[in-house]
Amino acid sequence: MDKPLLLAMFRRQIEGDHHLLELAQRRFSQANLGAEFYPTSLEDLQEHLEFRPLTERRYTMHLPRHIRLLDRPGFNLITSFAGRCRADAYGMIIHDQWEMATKPQDYVQAIREMNQALLKIEPSPYLFIEYAVGLDASDFVAIFEAVQDCQRVSACIDISHVGIRKVQQLYSQLHGGDDVCQLTPTHPQLPAIIKDVVTVSAMALPTVLQVVRNIGRLGKPLHFHLHDGHPLSTFSIYGVSDHLSFYHEIEIPFTYNGQRTVPLIFGPTGLKQIIQAALAMLPTDKLSFMLEIHPQYHRLELGCQADLFKNWKDKSNAEQMNAWLELLLQNLQLLNTVRN
Repeated sequence: MDKPLLLAMFRRQIEGDHHLLELAQRRFSQANLGAEFYPTSLEDLQEHLEFRPLTERRYTMHLPRHIRLLDRPGFNLITSFAGRCRADAYGMIIHDQWEMATKPQDYVQAIREMNQALLKIEPSPYLFIEYAVGLDASDFVAIFEAVQDCQRVSACIDISHVGIRKVQQLYSQLHGGDDVCQLTPTHPQLPAIIKDVVTVSAMALPTVLQVVRNIGRLGKPLHFHLHDGHPLSTFSIYGVSDHLSFYHEIEIPFTYNGQRTVPLIFGPTGLKQIIQAALAMLPTDKLSFMLEIHPQYHRLELGCQADLFKNWKDKSNAEQMNAWLELLLQNLQLLNTVRN
């Protein structure tokens, strides 16, 4: 294969019927973009597979967040997805757990058991464990070093989760345990501390690059969740500081270093360094990149896609979906540029 697997969120985060999924299917197919689904059940997965992209048939599945590898029901649910999904399922993603740091031997044993279970399923998707709960990056890396020989289980590096967590740790050390992500652009103390916010935000990129190199050198398939972020961001309906476009701008109501914006933790230049670090460590057929950028609820006219919604009286939600898809495809264009 001459390129990594390229994917994006395929999820109905905007209210509406199946025509929204048809719109996503059409636009993903036109861009040769694959899907990462977010199934709540096996039945839900099968329903969404009816709308998967036509030009990139491989897909990944972000399994429900409540799944815990150390719990037998969670373990069994993972193997159920692996056993019943189609042969072109590339990978399953679950969140990490604090036990990776507090009970590392137990977690390593669970990974080994899962690896054996997946090896008995032919063909089997990979299981990628995502950095999500806020572990120290060294604890996350150590687990995968300990299970380097497990062929079917590897890491999902969510670059902004790793980066934001490092920013929080550094800011907390400077400011007596305060959480930098509780700040907003209109916080009254921000002008006095903006230098510290910018300084610690710049440390996200080198931390992510080191994690990529440390896990990449193990030689196993590696999955990425790609999105940007900033501790001052207030754009998410979920109250998080990330899942932003790499083109996003963080505006502040005063001037700092001659600007009324502050840099994202990565931006296009940072994304390029991350992708190049991954490509330097692994062959392309062991890399998968998923754009996990949330909608911002802008609207974009449907244009040539309007035929899908001819029976809709109010097309505002369809236009919001179209704007989100356009945002994903703009970032896909960036990803294609920086990986070359």
